Amino acid sequence: MTQKSIYLVAGARPNFVKLAPLVWVLNSRRDIPFQIVHTGQHYDLAMSQAFFDILKIPEPDINLEVGSGAQSFQTARILERFDGLIEEKPPSAVVVFGDVNSTLACSLAAAKRLLPVVHVEAGLRSFDRSMPEEINRLVTDALSDLLLVSENSGLVNLKNEGIPDDKVRLVGNIMIDSLLSMQPKALERPVLAQSGLEPGQYALLTLHRPSNVDDPVTLLRLLNLFADLSHKLPIVFPVHPRTKKQINSLGYTTPANFHLLDPVDYLDSICLQAQAKLVLTDSGGIQEETSCLGVPCLTLRKNTERPVTVELGTSTIVGTDESLIRENFENILAGRYKHGKPIPLWDGHTAERVANCLRDLLLSN
Repeated sequence: MTQKSIYLVAGARPNFVKLAPLVWVLNSRRDIPFQIVHTGQHYDLAMSQAFFDILKIPEPDINLEVGSGAQSFQTARILERFDGLIEEKPPSAVVVFGDVNSTLACSLAAAKRLLPVVHVEAGLRSFDRSMPEEINRLVTDALSDLLLVSENSGLVNLKNEGIPDDKVRLVGNIMIDSLLSMQPKALERPVLAQSGLEPGQYALLTLHRPSNVDDPVTLLRLLNLFADLSHKLPIVFPVHPRTKKQINSLGYTTPANFHLLDPVDYLDSICLQAQAKLVLTDSGGIQEETSCLGVPCLTLRKNTERPVTVELGTSTIVGTDESLIRENFENILAGRYKHGKPIPLWDGHTAERVANCLRDLLLSN
């Protein structure tokens, strides 16, 4: 009898950065049949195709073409369409990544069909349920049969939530596999020269979370702060569409040292991070990438689900506190900022450990 494929589910661009290394490993091993399922949560075909090309992964075997919409509407459509897929063509297991709506919806559909669910990047907790991603993480972990953890805090969180130890494995951070693999190519990108920047002579800013950009008062206060800081060190700011819309509504004009760019792709993002003097961000993934790259990171959030980036890495939680941001910015410029340490299992080989865990799961069923 032919072995059924596992489904590797992705819906948003960060998912593909996590999925790609596993695809590379499974293609090289050829011991686990798999298919890639794209839910279409991020549905821009040009952006998606660019991601597939950059990450050297095949186009999805299945595209559910869900498209945009409010969170509840989008989640419901993914649930409905993925359930139809697994009813018609049941896989041997469903692998989900991260904490997006596709992760939640597909794990729920699979669990209701009694299919094994594997969560890559399990156990992360911000303990802030105002973040939709936190709800997605909690529900997905409660439904999963195999929880693959990126850092030690995940082990602690899952134990505290009563998840049996035999369901949990510490495998490391699969996104770092992509980073280390793609870094040489990223450093060849001309984005610095095109923006008039020199390595180590600028700060990189990313900003997209609703708590920072949806309130005009908060956004304007941050923009004014960054504009002032840009006189000490030029700031380059690839602007997320959500943020750009808000900036335009404010009629805000940035000074010469505050460079607003169109959104950049994955390789340009790595290029800008790797060569920055410092990074200011509210992105969870960039906290991880900067820690691996050894670049100081000021995290513009009041919490993080990735505490190892603060404990061992290069991240400091500053929220939107102007005094904290200024103090740490000045410390970095003066060479008084902390140095990160190597984070266990963030070594570029996580996908191999994930593949081994999948093989063990399939053999046990």
